[in-house]
Amino acid sequence: MVDPEEPNAAERRRWNDERWTERWPKREALTGAVTGVLLDGLGPVAGQRLLDVGAGGGGTSIAAGRLVGDGAVVGADISAPLVRFARDRAAAARAVNVSFVVADVQCDTVPGGPFDAALSQFGVMFFDEPSVAFANIRNQLVPGGRLAFACWQPPERNPWFVGPMLAEYLPPPPPPAPGKSPTGPFSLSDPDHTRNVLAAAGWRDIAHRGHEVVVTVDRSALADDDTFASLDLPAAGVEQARRDVDARLDRLRDADGRMRAPLAFWVVTATA
Repeated sequence: MVDPEEPNAAERRRWNDERWTERWPKREALTGAVTGVLLDGLGPVAGQRLLDVGAGGGGTSIAAGRLVGDGAVVGADISAPLVRFARDRAAAARAVNVSFVVADVQCDTVPGGPFDAALSQFGVMFFDEPSVAFANIRNQLVPGGRLAFACWQPPERNPWFVGPMLAEYLPPPPPPAPGKSPTGPFSLSDPDHTRNVLAAAGWRDIAHRGHEVVVTVDRSALADDDTFASLDLPAAGVEQARRDVDARLDRLRDADGRMRAPLAFWVVTATA
């Protein structure tokens, strides 16, 4: 049971749902193309110690581990089921320089620091106090340490994302508590807002670089039965919601029936 007074209480509940672990390989089919772009933006070198924030299923941490050689990568995530998944994956890959911990990097100190750099692939958009979180990340790096993270550009640049149409069938979310910020995949999509958040947390040399890649995925990577089940849509709205989603995703359908999904994202870099 999650204490509603805890930091990121809503995200703790959501990401500790076992269904996320079951759906993670489908998610990675969509986002795995971003990993190389993100690591190019960070530029890790052999011997460094890296912190992967919101490491999820561990794929990015393991890829980073190959680049740091005799260094180390610690992946931190708020989700206990995903950390278990990531540990199993690292063991299977014999990634001996990569480890994972259950931690909320908004407020926790991750063992293994201080780190030379921090990275995150779509993991930093879910802090309900983002400046507090980014200050906590900065405090765990060596002076002059680098940060690089991938976050989504606005939803209209990402037509594969079906969240807005599904939101029409759900009650509006409660407003954030005093002192809290809205969380979600697009919470850092505005570069001016993100720069202000990072500057307030003490980061400097903040830069955005826009990227777009097109990935070909099965439809289930974008929406399937689990999508509707996880949102607990009212029964009366499920069929219409399915029709709306089908109409949107049909525009992405290729000749072979798979989806060609354009991913528009930022790689944001900064210095501690």
